[in-house]
Amino acid sequence: MLADATVRHLSLELEKLALKAVRAAYDDLNRTYFRDALRRPVFTLADTVKRLGQYDAHSRNLELSRTLLVQHSWGALIEVLKHEMAHQYVHEILGKDDESAHGQSFRRVCEQRGFDARAAGVPQVGAESGPQMAVLSKIGGLLSLAQSSNEHEAQAAMNAAQRLMLKYNLSELEAGRTGAFGYRHLGAPSGRTNEAQRILASILADFFFVETIWVPVWRVNEGKRGSVLEVCGSSVNLEMAHYVHSFLTHTAERLWNDHKKANGTSAGRDHQAYLAGVMAGFREKLTAERRSQKKDGLVWVGDPELKGFLKLRHPHMRYSRYLSSSKQAAHAQGRAAGSRIVLHKGVTSGAKGSIKLLRG
Repeated sequence: MLADATVRHLSLELEKLALKAVRAAYDDLNRTYFRDALRRPVFTLADTVKRLGQYDAHSRNLELSRTLLVQHSWGALIEVLKHEMAHQYVHEILGKDDESAHGQSFRRVCEQRGFDARAAGVPQVGAESGPQMAVLSKIGGLLSLAQSSNEHEAQAAMNAAQRLMLKYNLSELEAGRTGAFGYRHLGAPSGRTNEAQRILASILADFFFVETIWVPVWRVNEGKRGSVLEVCGSSVNLEMAHYVHSFLTHTAERLWNDHKKANGTSAGRDHQAYLAGVMAGFREKLTAERRSQKKDGLVWVGDPELKGFLKLRHPHMRYSRYLSSSKQAAHAQGRAAGSRIVLHKGVTSGAKGSIKLLRG
């Protein structure tokens, strides 16, 4: 895969740890997608800005760019690694030496496994088309109205935006949108997920037409394992999920800071319980609106094609149970605050960055 960026460097120790993580990721991908058919190659890092990765069949060397390692996400590196492993499979297992590098056999291997087969660029979701831009613009317009100081007008605008999203997805599902899916990683990778993050992931999955999964990553600059939330869906829904994730993350922290000032509460355990309560309260609000939509005959039962896309990307998914902080007073206080949130359009600056502004 080709690249175009300036090379930056890690310390020698962090590079060693990163290469160890790359080897572990390769072994896992080999088991998952190739049934351990591939022989582990030699891994190297290169000071190149011309390509992100390259597999050399003669030397059995799999080269990754330091640019990819340092300046892009671990998720992007994994996609490039999959791409190069597909090249290795075509040469080593299929024995196809008479085709172009990205010929028919290579494209078929990628398609069967949900890999990005493009020859250049960092793997990413494609840009929205005209109709998709139009619906995002309409949603952005409704969420602008949701900034109204009139509580009822603001809530009505938010509900209208939700209904527009539902109607759009129902019409898309009816028309068929096979192959129009992508993925994004939301938020910064962390060492462990907390309750608020898990509830937020369920909100996106249940109300914003994406599939969610927590995926393992390597935190390159820290030399530690972690995880990040991956969402899969159409480009419109990924854009909306990205916005909602950012909006709720920032709003929950702002509500906590207001609560802390008003009540003289310290951080720590109460902080996490309060944030989880905020997410739970907002989820309850969305659930109530979903019941109203069902009364009007607007029923979402999921997208089988999207579920298939998720299964193709992650053939071996596991489910976990977690303890809840719902019995804590801070959780109840957060839930009350969350039930009053109105999703609207805007940009909020803070210690953790800013909310992405929707079109419209």
